[in-house]
Amino acid sequence: MDLWVIVPAYNEARGIEATLRALDAQDDPGFTLVVVDNMSTDGTADVVRAYATSSPMKIEVVQEARKGTGAASDTGMRHAIARGATHLARTDADCVPRRDWVRGMKRGFGDGLEMVGGRLRPRTDEFRLKMWERRLIPFVVGVAAAFGRFRPGNRDPAYLGPYVMMPGATVGITSALYERAGGFPRTAIEEVHEDRALVNRVRKLTPAYGSRRDVVVYGSVRRLRAYGLAGTLAWYADHHYRPDVVDVR
Repeated sequence: MDLWVIVPAYNEARGIEATLRALDAQDDPGFTLVVVDNMSTDGTADVVRAYATSSPMKIEVVQEARKGTGAASDTGMRHAIARGATHLARTDADCVPRRDWVRGMKRGFGDGLEMVGGRLRPRTDEFRLKMWERRLIPFVVGVAAAFGRFRPGNRDPAYLGPYVMMPGATVGITSALYERAGGFPRTAIEEVHEDRALVNRVRKLTPAYGSRRDVVVYGSVRRLRAYGLAGTLAWYADHHYRPDVVDVR
């Protein structure tokens, strides 16, 4: 298995080292990392290149001029495939994968899944979180997953299996299936939930997908704090809430 991890990044110079350190600390180091600099203006790519000089990880930096999580992720995935990747995993530049995240991804693939989702939990190293805040991200993800099962766009006789929410911050897919499905839509985050779009493309091709409890990533709570609970829920429910500033930093 030749696994490549893709991290799209836009103006994450201040925080991406936490993501890099978490990937460096994986108990299974058998992967290559690709950071896709989405035309950052704060030197994000320079931070990654500097980190790479003293890291044992295999790190590559590529650029994508079209701004958007979908576009940047797709560029990274296709770069990895062109370089020989057989399996792909994605997390985000404001996230911290648990130490066994790569191992969990590989275990999911080894169990026969062609697309592997994971669990998103709140980071505790960014802010001092209150107990109710610690529970909010799992709650929001749970509500979004429940809504997704009943969302008309996720219900179609052509689907070969049930809707499963797979956050883009913790998702893996075989290279072959990624190409068959057409990949992430090359869109901005405010246009389309590219992770949901990819899941639904996959559902028309295979039932071999699923979410695993042992594939855990800790995600930033900054969007939750900026949007508020109601705004965050509305954002994930088809962008019914559109903030003036989408890229919260």
